[in-house]
Amino acid sequence: MRLEKRITKQKKKILAKWFEVFTGTYPSDTAHFLKANPDAFTNPVGGTARRSMEALLDAVLANTPPEKIIPLLDPLIRIRAVQTMFTPSQATAFILDLKPIIRTSLSTGFDDPQDQRDLYEFEKRIDHLLLIAFDIFLSCREKIYHLRATEEQSKIYRAFARAGLVRENSESQPDAGISK
Repeated sequence: MRLEKRITKQKKKILAKWFEVFTGTYPSDTAHFLKANPDAFTNPVGGTARRSMEALLDAVLANTPPEKIIPLLDPLIRIRAVQTMFTPSQATAFILDLKPIIRTSLSTGFDDPQDQRDLYEFEKRIDHLLLIAFDIFLSCREKIYHLRATEEQSKIYRAFARAGLVRENSESQPDAGISK
């Protein structure tokens, strides 16, 4: 498709703008650090974001199937899921920002009906990417909440055990019965 070729020619510019939008979702001091430090070792969030975003753009350009997109998207969304500052929509909205970035980067050439159809199909791929990201985000948050609930359960069990309110069983699980 002609559209994919045009996007590929503008890829560096598109990725730079997309990364700028992504970092803009963070507080200004964090955004500055993410942008200023490209080293993946000293800036793992920025490094992961850069690598993931480039791989995701390549995957959308190649119309990669969802099962192959998940491992590309997972590290980036996993980072956003553990950062409690983001709601699910805030954590994943940067994906939709790719649409206007592409439109402005390719500011001309959408008069032809075929180009309009190509753009529509490409933007549907971005929408699908967003849905995958949302699923990943919610799955990660569910795991986090489960881990927190299990930890709280363990704390309560240990407190009851120290107070002598728990009778021991062979498994010593947090759900052991309370003594009378």
